[in-house]
This record gives sequence, C-alpha cells and structure tokens, in this order.
Amino acid sequence: MSSSTAVPGQSPIAETAPQSLCALEPRVPADRLVAEMVPPPRFDSVRFDTYVPDPNQPSQTEAVEVLSSFAAGLGGAHATGAGKTGRARSASSVGWWRATGGRFGKKQAAAGPRGVYLDGGYGVGKTHLLASLWHATPAAPSLKAFGTFVELTNLVGALGFQQTVQTLSGHRLLCIDEFELDDPGDTVLVSSLLSRLVEAGVALAATSNTLPGKLGEGRFAAADFLREIQGLSSHFRPLRIDGEDYRHRGLPEAPPPYSDDQVTRAAYAAPGASLDDFPGLLDHLARVHPSRYGALTDGITAVCLTDVQPVPDQSTALRLVVLADRLYDREVPVLASGLPFDRLFSDEMLNGGYRKKYFRAISRLTALARDAKGLVAQ
Repeated sequence: MSSSTAVPGQSPIAETAPQSLCALEPRVPADRLVAEMVPPPRFDSVRFDTYVPDPNQPSQTEAVEVLSSFAAGLGGAHATGAGKTGRARSASSVGWWRATGGRFGKKQAAAGPRGVYLDGGYGVGKTHLLASLWHATPAAPSLKAFGTFVELTNLVGALGFQQTVQTLSGHRLLCIDEFELDDPGDTVLVSSLLSRLVEAGVALAATSNTLPGKLGEGRFAAADFLREIQGLSSHFRPLRIDGEDYRHRGLPEAPPPYSDDQVTRAAYAAPGASLDDFPGLLDHLARVHPSRYGALTDGITAVCLTDVQPVPDQSTALRLVVLADRLYDREVPVLASGLPFDRLFSDEMLNGGYRKKYFRAISRLTALARDAKGLVAQ
C-alpha cells in the first residue's frame, strides 16, 4: 500500500510502507497442499553432486553413495556425485539396497528395508540429501512427494485419512523431512499412513535430528524412530550422518540484534519486506493455521521484526518453529531487534520434550539473521 507516513522522528524513508504479516490471513485450498509437496525453493537446485561431504566425516560420503543407489533402484536413474570420489563403496551400505532388488512392488515380500532413515545432528545436510534423492528419482514430479512431518499431518487434516492414502498411493517415493517423535498422536497417525503406503508399493525416506547432547551416544534418534513406528521399523534402514552444523561451519557469528530504528529503516528500504513487532506476530500466528504459514510468506523478500522477546509458552514456541521452518525453506532473511535468537526459548523448553524443534529453529533463524546483514546500511 502507498504511504507517505514517516518513521516517528525521522524523514519519510520510502513512498511504499512495508507489508505486515499480521495483516495477512491466507486461505490455502487442499489441492495447493498436495501440489506443494516438492522440495522447497532453497533445495530446488540441490543434487548429490552439489553436496560437499566433510572429508573428516566418512559417513557423509557413504550417505551419498547409499542414496545414489537407492535412487537408481527406483527406476534405473544414474545418480551423480560423491560416488565418483574414488572412495570404495561399502558393501554393507550400497549392497544393502541392491540386495533388496532395488524396487518396491505392491506384492513384493518384505525381504528387507523398503526405505531409508537419515539420522544425524543439525545442519549435516540431511535435507539436502533427501531433496537430492527426490530429484534423482526417475519419476514425474506428480509421482513423488516431499514434505515435512508437519506438512504431512496438515495434509491428512485437510484431505482426511482415506483421501490422503488414495492421493499418495500412486506415488513412487515419499520423502518426509524432520520426522517428529514428540507428539504420540501425530506419530501414530503418520505411522498408520505410511503402513498403508508401503502396502501400496511407495518407497519411503525420512530424516530427523539427533540431540546435540546425544551425538556421541550412537543412534539415539534412530532408536526412538524405530521404536515409535514399531510396525514400520523393518521397512527402514537407519543411515547415520555425522558432522558439524554446516549453517555455521566456518562462518562468522550472526550479527547481534539491531536497533528498532535500523530494522524499521531497512524494512522501508527493501521492496517486498514485511515489518512487524515480534509479540504482535506471535499473537497473530495463533489465529492462522500452521498449514498456512508458507502462504503467509508468499511474496515476502525479508522479514523485519522489532522487539524480539523470549517466547512466553510452549504453544507459541511450537508455532514459531513452524514459521522458522517455512522462512528457512524459502530463504527469507530475518532482520530483528531485541534479544538474539539463541535466547528465544527458556532453559525449561530447551530441556523438555520439544527441544529438538527449538534447537533446529535457533540454528535456522541464526542462519537467516546472517543472511539479513546486507539489509542494514553500514
């Protein structure tokens, strides 16, 4: 909207005022939820050969090799990438997929794992690899689906269980990013859905995070995952991926929060930016279903927030996590004043049952804050 209103105490910054996310209440039809089950914009161009394994983490190279064979087995596509590094392929990993016959038939006996589960810490490239698998699978986009655990539960909520089964049963591959284990009801729901899809011959791939304090203790997340989906555990082969958080590996620290004036000026100066006060945005998120948070950011080039404060309660925190995921997926930088993002969540939250989500949100928001540095005039 056009405006000549000046920032209090300042001269007018621009002829056009920034948008406010709090003024938006998008409506998302169910068919859009299905159509958007593809890798998010951040991962449009990723492939196995754009994944750069850490030379100090052989599990990363092995993961590329295993997933390349997985994709090839889904239709004969030749996956590219780290398999060309010259490192001998592990018979226990690549051979695992070949031993299954490399295909999922509707009447195939359950002779071995029918899917892969990528288990690792924050920022080791699990989503990059999962998206690369989606791209490498030789099927039309309409025959393979990619979404987060939350997006999958939202799809069931929008379509109903039976319709979701019918919609996805014809797919060759379903990729589920950030498989969540902290809500028993949702876990059982998705487990039931995946059981039906496996029966229909759909290949599965999933990721989840290992807690930072558990990285040295083996397959913590994998053990939880396999226990929570008891009936499906035989269909997944856990694949461990070790390493540092690449979002912050070798990069400068995220800039400290800016002043309200700096954030406001940047919002007015950046075409397509939004400007909201953080407490007000948190209140607004309670009125918008999380399945619409992606649509909430349509056309937004940068999110500018003033007065960032600690999140007051767990329900609010979980909604913020979903928004952080959608912003990260869409590569929308976040410029903020107030507290730094690593102080959003209380110690109680970071030590509670949803801590994996909160650590992921901190990692992603910190990366987006670093991306926003160029919005502020130096």
